[in-house]
Amino acid sequence: MQQVSVDIRDLLEPIVSGLGFEYVGAQLGQAEGGLTLRVFIDSPKGIDVDDCGDVSRQVSATLDVVEPIKGHYVLEVSSPGIDRPLFVLAHYEKYVGERMKLRLGAHTLGRRKFTGQLQSVEGKTLVVDVDGELYDLDFDDVESGQLASL
Repeated sequence: MQQVSVDIRDLLEPIVSGLGFEYVGAQLGQAEGGLTLRVFIDSPKGIDVDDCGDVSRQVSATLDVVEPIKGHYVLEVSSPGIDRPLFVLAHYEKYVGERMKLRLGAHTLGRRKFTGQLQSVEGKTLVVDVDGELYDLDFDDVESGQLASL
């Protein structure tokens, strides 16, 4: 799964916000049943199935009119969950000190996957402690990131 394009994000974010929820992010890609669009929402009170249904109906109606995704796809709306996906630099800044999994788009220091504790965010550099070794990773190189429960 990859993050959605800026055009799709700019379409989804005001819909979710307009319904009173935080737009966490969205992913588009191949899943078990074919193409899937996953939209993650949150709120201070948490998210329940009715919230997901409300957002799903509004997003679906808009996507049916605008058609930014060609062909058949499945729409999923959910809370980010315990292994919360991280989409923007502000998400990383919010979770400094937490354990996370990162996947880079290209090899850095001979690897693409890093799992460890985020020590700090310095500009656009993520400083990650992986088994006692610090890595400075450029945020622009991060393909995907998520919190990592133990």
